Amino acid sequence: MINDKKVLFSGMQATGNLTLGNYLGALKNWVALSDEYECFYCVVDEHSITVRQDPATLRRRARALLTLYIAAGLDPEKNCIYYQSHVSGHAELAWILNCFTYMGELNRMTQFKDKAAKHADNINAGLFTYPVLMAADILLYQADVVPVGIDQKQHLEITRDIAMRFNSLYGETFTIPEPYIGKAGAKIMSLQSPDKKMSKSDENPNASIYLMDDPDTILRKCKRAVTDSEGCICYRDEQPGVKNLLNIYSACTGKTPEEAVAEFSGKGYGELKMAVGEAVVSQLRPLQEEVARLEKDKAYIDRIIKDNAEKAAYYANKTLRKVQRKVGFPDRIR
Repeated sequence: MINDKKVLFSGMQATGNLTLGNYLGALKNWVALSDEYECFYCVVDEHSITVRQDPATLRRRARALLTLYIAAGLDPEKNCIYYQSHVSGHAELAWILNCFTYMGELNRMTQFKDKAAKHADNINAGLFTYPVLMAADILLYQADVVPVGIDQKQHLEITRDIAMRFNSLYGETFTIPEPYIGKAGAKIMSLQSPDKKMSKSDENPNASIYLMDDPDTILRKCKRAVTDSEGCICYRDEQPGVKNLLNIYSACTGKTPEEAVAEFSGKGYGELKMAVGEAVVSQLRPLQEEVARLEKDKAYIDRIIKDNAEKAAYYANKTLRKVQRKVGFPDRIR
């Protein structure tokens, strides 16, 4: 615990462009957590290079993501917002934890199998040991809680297993993290395939609304959203496209799905799509304006990057030095 608060760790990869789903389902909800927890929000750039990246693009996207964190309302004075690559403890602890993780455990990771299938020409060791670096990310800050989606649940389980294994060998060293179960964020699905989540890696440009899309683009994507031939605006699983549009509308307006259904009673899909598009534009406008303002203040963002990297490194090194001593590494001469 830090300052008598439990510690929460989370992060997003610095690849692709964040979607409306990332914002409504996670980022927007993070803002409320800083009063209850000591929060570490990482721009996950080390994980990003398991897939080949253009260096200039990765640097640009990492800074854009950090700026988005702040623009979304995460106060960098209350939350530690930093680049993973700026804290060497992540990689150092990952190497140690690699030596306490079994091949069989990593072989069972479904995300490795999925990514290996997508990137068959680059099945690298980093892709395989990705969960160990993720464990290091979490354990480095003695995180009590970690917000996880279904696709990350397996990674938190292996993190717990590694931590308990180390603790049983060397005594209490790591806090055993628990999944953070908070208020469920809006589950936003693809506009073109409403049976799957909206994704920043979707190859169909009309499937996802990106946080920095201009109003015309947002309206166009909503107009092209998949619905069905029933012609009835109902909130039910049998109409996944319509249900998704209602979820987006509800998340952006604060209305319940039932209130939204009542509002569109007797209206057609065209009117629903237009209203959803306008609601999304209104939701994202303040965020986009704040991003534009922050991007002009280079000195401020640079200071946040420097100060928060130092803060993160301070807490990371406290754990790292303890671990290094327990495994038998020589003490550092000061």
